[in-house]
Amino acid sequence: MDATFAAPQTFLEAQTIVSVKRKAAAVAAAKGVINMRVSIVLGAVATLLALSSCQTLSPEERRARDETTCRGYGFRPNTDQMAGCLLDLDLDRRADARAWQAQSSRDMFYRPVVVERRIIVQNR
Repeated sequence: MDATFAAPQTFLEAQTIVSVKRKAAAVAAAKGVINMRVSIVLGAVATLLALSSCQTLSPEERRARDETTCRGYGFRPNTDQMAGCLLDLDLDRRADARAWQAQSSRDMFYRPVVVERRIIVQNR
């Protein structure tokens, strides 16, 4: 048996076919809207996760990490050597920040300027 469809014989059959097609189109449109909403929500969540990973440490958290690092090097708490280690870590961090700032400003403001001088030659 063929899978061909006959043309509608009555007005009611034609209306039924149109109604079914409209419902199918409405369902497809609703699925598209839902898919778009899901995409927007997932994009927002991904953006929030990316931004939250860029969070800097508070001074207390940085101090705790520095103390852990110095204790890992073998320094005992509340000693002059521990204070020297903490000072060295802080000075290194500040030097790194200055170097990064100098490099970024050098890249931004002191790029080589390329002056292009075009010479147009016409055949006479």
